[in-house]
Amino acid sequence: MVDYFAVILFVLLFIFILIVFASCIKIVPQAQAYVMERLGAYQGTWSVGFHLKIPFIERVAKRVLLKEQVVDFAPQPVITKDNVTMRIDTVVFFQITDPKLFAYGVENPIMAIENLTATTLRNIIGDLELDETLTSRETINTKMRASLDIATDPWGIKVNRVELKNIIPPAAIQDAMEKQMKAERERREAILRAEGEKKSTILIAEGKKESAILDAEAEKQAAILRAEAEKEKMIREAEGQATAILKVQQATADGIRFVKEAGADSSVLQIKSLEAMEKIADGRATKIIIPSEIQGLAGLAASMKEIMAKSE
Repeated sequence: MVDYFAVILFVLLFIFILIVFASCIKIVPQAQAYVMERLGAYQGTWSVGFHLKIPFIERVAKRVLLKEQVVDFAPQPVITKDNVTMRIDTVVFFQITDPKLFAYGVENPIMAIENLTATTLRNIIGDLELDETLTSRETINTKMRASLDIATDPWGIKVNRVELKNIIPPAAIQDAMEKQMKAERERREAILRAEGEKKSTILIAEGKKESAILDAEAEKQAAILRAEAEKEKMIREAEGQATAILKVQQATADGIRFVKEAGADSSVLQIKSLEAMEKIADGRATKIIIPSEIQGLAGLAASMKEIMAKSE
């Protein structure tokens, strides 16, 4: 006959063994580390990957996150060198570099960092006046990071960066600062307005100057064109007169050449002179001035008159 009690006991024992074996299998995720203890003593640090532990003897003492972590601390009251009380909240960026020191160095690392941050901040702000505190954030951040990094090194923690999130001065000082900032904004606005008006005036003056220059240039060009036109007119008139004189001289020369070619003697020339005298006498002038060269022709004219009378 089958002993059911033994079977059930065997099944329970098998399940227990499976559970124990499964609990001995450990897989460490990325960016984490396991601090292991054996019989209560530090045994080692497991990194990423598959691991087996000895049941009932070894245990995971602490799971450590190796990523960079951010802690935002509440505002801390601090007093400046000129006895002004203000509240400052900080943000600390840190990273665990040694899991063993982090596990056994301090009981509560985050609380320790917060208290250390408040103490360091009070020491630094105590050496600064209000105005320096408000304008020296980068200096304060650098000093705090250096101090915290040295202080947390025995805990296996590296402080990468410290930032002053908010600086909250007393209400009276805030009102004064707001009035000062308002006055500064109004002053800058007045300066910008004056600069704008100045630039506008300069642009208007430059425009008038450019307009006057363009007008003068246009007048200059017009005067040049008028002078060129007048010059061209005078040149054309002179060319016309020169052409007329040349034509008269050419006609005179042609007449003289024609007379010479015809072989005219002195009698012909005298007759031509008399014809010219006749045309002169036909004019309306009451006085006729006869050149001395043709006065000798008067006798010839008288002789011709007598010959004509006799022939009648």
